[in-house]
Amino acid sequence: MPENHSARRSEQSFAGGRHTLARLLSEYGILLAFLVLVVVLSFASEYFLRADNIINILRQTSINALLAIGMTFVILTGGIDLSVGSVLAFGGIVAASLASEAFGGGVVHPLVALAAGLGGGVLLGAINGLFIAKWRMPAFVVTLGMLSMGRGFTFIYSDGMPVPRIDERFLVIGQGTFLGIPFPVLILAFVFLVSWVILYKTRYGRYVYAVGGNEKSAQVSGVNTRWIIFSVYAISGFCAALAGIILTARTTAGLPQAGQAYELDAIAAVVIGGTSLSGGRGTLTGTLIGALLIGVIGNGLDLLGVSSYYQQVIKGAIIIVAVLLDSFRKRD
Repeated sequence: MPENHSARRSEQSFAGGRHTLARLLSEYGILLAFLVLVVVLSFASEYFLRADNIINILRQTSINALLAIGMTFVILTGGIDLSVGSVLAFGGIVAASLASEAFGGGVVHPLVALAAGLGGGVLLGAINGLFIAKWRMPAFVVTLGMLSMGRGFTFIYSDGMPVPRIDERFLVIGQGTFLGIPFPVLILAFVFLVSWVILYKTRYGRYVYAVGGNEKSAQVSGVNTRWIIFSVYAISGFCAALAGIILTARTTAGLPQAGQAYELDAIAAVVIGGTSLSGGRGTLTGTLIGALLIGVIGNGLDLLGVSSYYQQVIKGAIIIVAVLLDSFRKRD
């Protein structure tokens, strides 16, 4: 009997240890993977840890990270937004047109151009939210349609042409620095902080998680689930337009073809960061690390001379692995 009792305790201890290890890997696995990748690339390329390269990674990652923050709000409710790349292009082209001498005449103040671009993104996001929340249409179908419509609106608005000769004051948004830190990185930090406060320190944030966890239960509890669903798509549109404005200011021209396939990187960053595609579970910190991981991978592969064709394969594999890990977490 004592031997059986001892064996039973050993089995329970082993099972408990395995459960603890699985929980730690689930919570901190992405951070560990990121740190391991940084160490490997630092040995693989002498240029990787140079200050100018680190700043370049952060600047490039800021675009995808902004898209991913908006996408996190959407996926936490159990939805998806495939239109962010097109919304990015639309917001960028609208802002560029108002800040350009070459597009219809006078140049407005950069803040007015910024507000107009953000408004355009919110409008397209709100259209998505209206169809999904009010008429209960599948998010995949609605945002897939907006992916095409948003791109069409962008080409119609710009007549299919780039918008050049943008006001220098506007370009500061994408090219300026403060204490050596690029403005896009500072904007990302501000948006992340505000989003973190909204999700974790407000009733609205609790409702977002509640809708994703169980929409019917949230509705019975008095949550206006339609408003929550509508609003997260507007937030996603805002973040996408802001990313488009930063990209436009960085490239010094509004490009109607900007943002193509960016939605894939944004979704990958969110899922890699641990947010469940079924909604109700995930963190903004994980999303940020996921975006940084994708940015570091792209930068590292560039430094190592890996073809862009192979990079597409690697990114696709990362998405598949992330979804597979998500399915394992749901089983647990």
